[in-house]
Amino acid sequence: MIRGARVRLNRWQQAAVAVGSAVGALLDPRRADLIAALGETTGKPAFERVLRRMKSSPEGRAILLEQPRVISANVGHAWDLPANTFGAAYAKFMGSRNFSPDDRPPVRFMETDELAYVAMRAREVHDFWHTLFGLPTNLMGESALKVIEFQQMYLPMCLMSVVGGSVRFNEKQRKLFFQHYFPWAIRAGMQCTDLMCIYYEKHFHEDLEDVRRKWGITPAPSVAKQTQA
Repeated sequence: MIRGARVRLNRWQQAAVAVGSAVGALLDPRRADLIAALGETTGKPAFERVLRRMKSSPEGRAILLEQPRVISANVGHAWDLPANTFGAAYAKFMGSRNFSPDDRPPVRFMETDELAYVAMRAREVHDFWHTLFGLPTNLMGESALKVIEFQQMYLPMCLMSVVGGSVRFNEKQRKLFFQHYFPWAIRAGMQCTDLMCIYYEKHFHEDLEDVRRKWGITPAPSVAKQTQA
């Protein structure tokens, strides 16, 4: 998935894939493959910045050296951890939605192995972030997490997703998002540590609230959780 599935594109081809993916994702936000393609074809400078940050962090360097994958074979033990742990909270999040860590689409359009891994890592830790921030997987929750992801990585795709998501809100949802989710997400993204430099799998056994405090993570406000799905 990291080395075998990639396609090299020239600039015109990248632009064509980016535009086509953006249009398709707006028409059907459930198309994870289109969202992934949009992120890859517009996100090279952002992923290069993330790569530099990871190389300057001890935990980030360990991730790049070992290249852990968030797949069932590697994270399945989370389902057996005590209920108070981060790993158990992640397992509950995934199980309650019938999600599988193996469902992420492969990286196809990054030029180097390092950047391909960074892009895949960003994709695979997404559900860790849902768990840590206590965000639902409905349109509002995903849009709020994209605000945090944009602050962490400056991926254009994240900003486009927020704009596209807000267009699809009804009046009540739009008011709730911009009054509660959006300002919280701005603060949360600024206050937390560099989320791409955390070796999450090595912290599965730790208490959920302890890791939230350690990483400066402020969970979603209660008004947001009322809309959880």
